[in-house]
Amino acid sequence: MKAHTKETQATMTPQKSLDFLKEGNVRFQNNLKANRNLLEQVNDTSEGQFPFATILSCIDSRVSAELVFDQGLGDVFSIRIAGNFVNSDILGSMEFGCKLAGTKLVVVLGHTACGAIKGACDDAKLGNLTGMLDKIKPAVKAVIEPQDTNLRNSSNSEFVNNVSAKNVELTIDNIVTNSSVLAEMHNNGEIKIIGAMYDINTGKVLFYD
Repeated sequence: MKAHTKETQATMTPQKSLDFLKEGNVRFQNNLKANRNLLEQVNDTSEGQFPFATILSCIDSRVSAELVFDQGLGDVFSIRIAGNFVNSDILGSMEFGCKLAGTKLVVVLGHTACGAIKGACDDAKLGNLTGMLDKIKPAVKAVIEPQDTNLRNSSNSEFVNNVSAKNVELTIDNIVTNSSVLAEMHNNGEIKIIGAMYDINTGKVLFYD
């Protein structure tokens, strides 16, 4: 499989880009890989890059977007931050990826058993981590059940995963609300903005489409 070129990127649509990621995740789940020469792709992308998707995911070592979607060099922009939330810098990176570099798909990828989500659920305090987790707490508050405070913590895996899903949803809302550039592209059908959840137990990505 060759690295994307300006010509192949131009043939990508938001839906085709999504299908590429879905197909890649199926290969990953089945321990298969597309036939690609990474060193050849180094050479092919040395003078330019033409990725088709921008993926926001967590820093978790088990959730590398390139691996779980079986993508090569030059295929995706990968933005990683604990808890996969957005701020102005990340939004700027997404705007670059879509408006200037031509990606057709934005994926907000959460995952099960997320440590950042657990920290927000437990109201963890530690240096700069405290302020970072504050950005995830709206998702904690938005998950109503269970109401018993003894069950609203990291020991309740169902609650943690529900908060992870809600965090993906709220992150997408924040993207559309705080980036007029991406919102306009999304509304015009130039790009698709979609949420997804990676299951660390199975390797499967569930897309919220």
